[in-house]
Amino acid sequence: MEKSYNIAIVGASGAVGIELLDVLHRRGFPVATLRLLASARSAGKTLAFRGEQWRIEELQDDSFAGIDIAFFSAGGDISRRYVPIAVAAGAVVIDNSSAFRMDPTVPLVIPEINGTDAREHRGIIANPNCTTAVTLMALYPLHLAFRVRRVFASSYQAVSGSGARAIEELRRQVSQTSEGREATPEVYPHPIAFNVLPHVDSFLENGYTKEEMKMQNEARRIMHLPEFRASVTCVRVPVYRAHSVAVSAEFERPVSVDEAREVLAKAPGVDLLDEPQRSVYPMPLAAAGKDNCQVGRLRVDCALENGLAFWVSGDQLLKGAALNAVQIAELL
Repeated sequence: MEKSYNIAIVGASGAVGIELLDVLHRRGFPVATLRLLASARSAGKTLAFRGEQWRIEELQDDSFAGIDIAFFSAGGDISRRYVPIAVAAGAVVIDNSSAFRMDPTVPLVIPEINGTDAREHRGIIANPNCTTAVTLMALYPLHLAFRVRRVFASSYQAVSGSGARAIEELRRQVSQTSEGREATPEVYPHPIAFNVLPHVDSFLENGYTKEEMKMQNEARRIMHLPEFRASVTCVRVPVYRAHSVAVSAEFERPVSVDEAREVLAKAPGVDLLDEPQRSVYPMPLAAAGKDNCQVGRLRVDCALENGLAFWVSGDQLLKGAALNAVQIAELL
């Protein structure tokens, strides 16, 4: 008989928390009991799971008694405080924040790429940044074939990456603008409706944002490639769901479009959509709600030695967060 697990979700009422419930249900994960945890503001509300209503409880120090696997998706500060408490109570934590991603004792895992790293956990496994995850799903199979050296990339990131409040802000600003009223920003420093913001996360002294540096730093750990370099510009766009990334990658070996297509057509978790003459290519609208990432617009990069340019779209609430986390739980 299949073993079932006592599951906790921290940040259950947020966009990723709600997605986690759906993914656990869709993939038939063996859940014995479910504990939904959030702030006092959400406590007492209910969420549906497998035909039942489950009550959200306020996150407390004693919330993890008897829990086997705890999914954390409530931000770095909450993770830093409560993850050690959950581990001490005997739970294995799969953390969706950036709190432990660069900790050398914590595996940073994309199951299709470095799933075996999960075996080395000491109670915590980190989920990568959503943009990094979507990009690496296409880049890693190419790396195995041609050995990547560096990438130049620009992201086109949906507002859902900032949570439920940002989705509502875009909806509100679209209405405000279409009615001739001024769009009022709250989540972002400027209006996001009918605009793009070259600003995702906070700026560092080197002029890049934290989000932009994550691609290089996290990819080095996930691909076991300490020399890997990435120059990235992260851009927030007025799209509700699914991130896209334009990538120019330089490899050690010569690469042709036909060879790259062959590699990507077989890659796990990736759909090849590359018939530009027929207007077939990845788009966030098409990638939203899909487990697989989409890759297309493949072409030899005319500015790089052994270069390939491509475009990838993926649902950052799924492969960038909830789906990847549940796949890690399945590995466990």
